[in-house]
Amino acid sequence: MQKTILERVERVADDVVSLVLRGDEGPLEAWEPGAHIDLALPNWLTRQYSLCGDPGDLSAYRIAVRLDPLSRGGSEYIHWYLGPGRTLEVSSPRNHFPLVPAPDYLFLAGGIGITPIVPMLRAAVAAGAAASLVYVGRSASTMPFAAELGATYGERVSLFSQGRPDLASFADFTGEVYCCGPASMLAAAEAVFPRVHAERFQPTARVFGPDTAFEVVCARSGATIQVPADESLLDALNHAGRPVPSGCREGVCGSCELSVLDGEPEHRDDIGAPTGRMYACVSRALSPRLVLDV
Repeated sequence: MQKTILERVERVADDVVSLVLRGDEGPLEAWEPGAHIDLALPNWLTRQYSLCGDPGDLSAYRIAVRLDPLSRGGSEYIHWYLGPGRTLEVSSPRNHFPLVPAPDYLFLAGGIGITPIVPMLRAAVAAGAAASLVYVGRSASTMPFAAELGATYGERVSLFSQGRPDLASFADFTGEVYCCGPASMLAAAEAVFPRVHAERFQPTARVFGPDTAFEVVCARSGATIQVPADESLLDALNHAGRPVPSGCREGVCGSCELSVLDGEPEHRDDIGAPTGRMYACVSRALSPRLVLDV
């Protein structure tokens, strides 16, 4: 974890604040567009937020937080209680939504989904790519950074504050499509384009087989832990004194990534776990035993 000082809190839209977190001990760790960090809050909660600042400026990170009406204590605490001067710890940046090199991009953002898209658009334009943004919100006042983006990129940016655009009108687009927003927007994009790079707020509704018990061998200590059918791997490890960092507990943030040394995991995440990795909050085992690097 890296120590930062909350330098500035700025309201950038209805129910959305921007936080500038300055490195307390020198430059912060490098990151690329699409990355997010875990923010450890003073109320013992940890939440994940996309970095929306400038990757070239490692003196500070910038994030934006929407007040969730169904807040479980994270966004609510940030909006009501956090003020400048507070020391906050953040994780190393992780990127499950990387910007691939391409000559042409179409960025689709809905509401707070604009946050990872802001540095992507900046990087694409700086690289000389043909890039455009379609940004949708419930109203103009709910769309963070809309005025800033319009002023900076002009005709590259199309703002829709009332009603959604007909994505079918972009069906002949052959470049890279990036989308971050509500599930309905992602579904609409995936219905039009053959490939969409997507980041989701919530896991996709999918059906898996029944949960079954399995055992885990912790390679570093040799300890064997039983994972009952009614308990997650994450909880089993935590209860056995092998704590694993976690955030969303829904398979969308990647905080609880573990290395699999042997056995066959059953991947239930929405990230797309790379070979030899799994996410302990939702994923289970297809083999009777897993050997993990814990």
